Amino acid sequence: MSEPVRVVIVDDEPLARQHVADRLAHEENVQIVGQADNGNDAVEIIRRVHPDVVFLDVQMPGLDGLDVVDTIGPDEMPATVFTTAFDQYALRAFDRAAVDYLLKPFDDERFSQAFRRARKARDASRLRALLEEEPATEAEPYLDTIAVESRGQTRFVPVATIEFITASGPYAELHAGGHTHAVRERMQTLEERLDPNVFMRVHRSVIVRLDLVDALLRAPGGDYAVRLKDGTKLSVSRARRDELARRLR
Repeated sequence: MSEPVRVVIVDDEPLARQHVADRLAHEENVQIVGQADNGNDAVEIIRRVHPDVVFLDVQMPGLDGLDVVDTIGPDEMPATVFTTAFDQYALRAFDRAAVDYLLKPFDDERFSQAFRRARKARDASRLRALLEEEPATEAEPYLDTIAVESRGQTRFVPVATIEFITASGPYAELHAGGHTHAVRERMQTLEERLDPNVFMRVHRSVIVRLDLVDALLRAPGGDYAVRLKDGTKLSVSRARRDELARRLR
């Protein structure tokens, strides 16, 4: 039998935590390795036990669920299923690489669907880790086209035509030649597969083509942005501002 899926449950309501635990009892090969009733404890437990999957409430005292992801870092989080009674957080949750978003109250079928997605994300993460441990061979080439599926058809967008990429929920949107193409792909994956001499990820939800950047701007409130040659303005994170300024020299 394969290793169990190690799960942490985070919710400030005891009944809600028990609700998730009861449903996990009906799933195969699962081990609950921790529970927390607030965001601060959730961060400590996730960092200490390194679970495969986290069921994470959004609204909690202190750090909320979104703060937990931001504190640990979206790229360092295990497969995350947000649970909440409010749907207005969905886009922000998927922007943080959530594998699913469960609206309370949810039934057994909907929970099982979310858990299957989380299990697949765990398995994919382990496969990537194994591949990274393989001895280095010829480097994988950077993308020159990106496949886009729409209405049962697949078309290929040339990377050379892409001006910038933005995150939109579980999708990345490719902006090319006045058209927008949605692909179900993580921004991190696209960042790794695009030539870093041509593209740069300037924000958690933005990748830009460097030769199209016209100016680096100081936005109101102390934030930063880039203006492209066509006038488009895109957010720049403070953490990436200095590197972007260096690369634009």
